[in-house]
Amino acid sequence: MAKYFDVHPENPQPRTIGNVTDSIRSGGLIAYPTDSCFALGCQVGNREGISRIRSIRELDDRHHFTLVCQNFAQLGQFAIVDNDVFRAIKAATPGPYTFILKATSEVPRQLQHPKKKTVGVRIPDHVVTQALLAELGEPLLSSTLLLPDEEEPMTQGWEIKERLEHLVDVVLDSGDCGTRPTTVIDFSSGEAEIVRRGAGDTARFE
Repeated sequence: MAKYFDVHPENPQPRTIGNVTDSIRSGGLIAYPTDSCFALGCQVGNREGISRIRSIRELDDRHHFTLVCQNFAQLGQFAIVDNDVFRAIKAATPGPYTFILKATSEVPRQLQHPKKKTVGVRIPDHVVTQALLAELGEPLLSSTLLLPDEEEPMTQGWEIKERLEHLVDVVLDSGDCGTRPTTVIDFSSGEAEIVRRGAGDTARFE
């Protein structure tokens, strides 16, 4: 049965954030808000968590998971970023963008694209997500909370609690959340390629 935590959107209670990160470190799978929409998240090395996300969303092994990072220091551990790409990403973050980049050796093989050896990374502009990442001290492996055969991600924490009661361990809620997933930009070739148009403005990459 999933635990439900409701935190203040601008001043999330440290004790609650600590309880959620304890669950993540213990192998838990969480549903949490971001600056685009709700997401599913677990620790990077949590194989069971990855399997549970695939099962909930009915994903195949070609799906690009995202490493949600607190800052560029974390992002740089997992993705190779040259100077030109760095400037482009820096200008757009934090924000509702996911960037596909060449993965470093720190990225577990099951998180990389099987042929391209790439990984999705992002730095969200969301107070609660940032508090969670700061307490965790490492990126959160994530995927948009978009259920099979549904066109839009789930937006209400209480509804997520009801529908995923026995599928996730924690639901973290902080009020209204968006319905549009991140804009996805592929920089793996060195040039910006818009893979998905979402919450982030694509004008700067066109």
